[in-house]
Amino acid sequence: MSNSIGERIRLTIFGESHGSVIGGILDGIPAGVELPLEYIQEKLNLRKAKGSISTSRQEEDVPTFLSGIHQGYTEGNAIAFILKNKNVQSKDYELHKPRPSHADYAAYEKYFGYMNLAGGAIFSGRLTAAFVVGGAICQKLLEDKGVYIGSHIKRLYRFQDRSFENYEKDIQKLSRLNFPVLDSSISKTMQEYLLKIKEEKDSIGGILETAVVGLPVGLGDPIFDSLESNLSKILFSIPAIKGVSFGLGFDFAQYKGSEVNDVLFYEKGKVKTKTNHNGGINGGLSNGMPLVFHTVVKPTSSIGLVQETIDLQTQTNTTVEIQGRHDPAIIHRVRPVVDAVTAFVLLDAYLKREQECLWQNSV
Repeated sequence: MSNSIGERIRLTIFGESHGSVIGGILDGIPAGVELPLEYIQEKLNLRKAKGSISTSRQEEDVPTFLSGIHQGYTEGNAIAFILKNKNVQSKDYELHKPRPSHADYAAYEKYFGYMNLAGGAIFSGRLTAAFVVGGAICQKLLEDKGVYIGSHIKRLYRFQDRSFENYEKDIQKLSRLNFPVLDSSISKTMQEYLLKIKEEKDSIGGILETAVVGLPVGLGDPIFDSLESNLSKILFSIPAIKGVSFGLGFDFAQYKGSEVNDVLFYEKGKVKTKTNHNGGINGGLSNGMPLVFHTVVKPTSSIGLVQETIDLQTQTNTTVEIQGRHDPAIIHRVRPVVDAVTAFVLLDAYLKREQECLWQNSV
């Protein structure tokens, strides 16, 4: 089992959905970085269930830091933290009946029936709260360097938001929104439809569009450690993410090269491209343009309708009606998780690039 990721910095995640705590260890963060705990809490609050369009499971999600931060500054050693699970209801789960589109059956076989899968265990979206804590620390360090990250719901079921227009202003606007949609009129329509889906005991999915501004040229490595490779790996570690694309992504198939090549030009001594169809990455390296990518979030697997499944005890076909508290869509709560893991990968690449620059300047 792989619970850790990263090269220059390293993030390790632990815990289970219905265990006593979840938490993480973030190693490799330099000493002396100012880190207001309110900033981390703001990011966690964006992930929390809110109002009638979310699950009724409410967790406090106030992190307890065990090491690595003292009087608002990083100490240079491992930053260890925990988040307590208080609002659990394990009785809602019939563990011998795998839930459709969950990891229940595959995990049962993988771990020979020993893992307690109540609430999804390590496969649950609950663990993404720990992603947000670790990633928020990275996000703060990047913002100190002028790098900003923002995501919005580009599509929810059949409803579409506008794309990024002014990246800096749109990212700033999104940082203040609990329901991250740039067009306020379609935001209201989306939320009203979510209430309808909740009444139907069903769920819907969507697409998040993420943009990053302020990145220097040359982050990443060719081939196996490209920015696309490392971002995709960590994005696919978020439960419910089933697709990732960069720039135009699959839409490249509709065009000629002459239509989508990003032409270079100088503007006030700086190199830019006239378009950004490649989403700010060429050859696995950042090219100085805004980094833009999309992630597909599938409909929440836990729905209240009666569904077909199997009974592992009797080895027969049966049905299951999932009890408990579930989101009609999780895309708005996935947004801060995507921002957080993006920050982790980019800071890792940033620190590695700084190391390369120091070496080059010393030669």
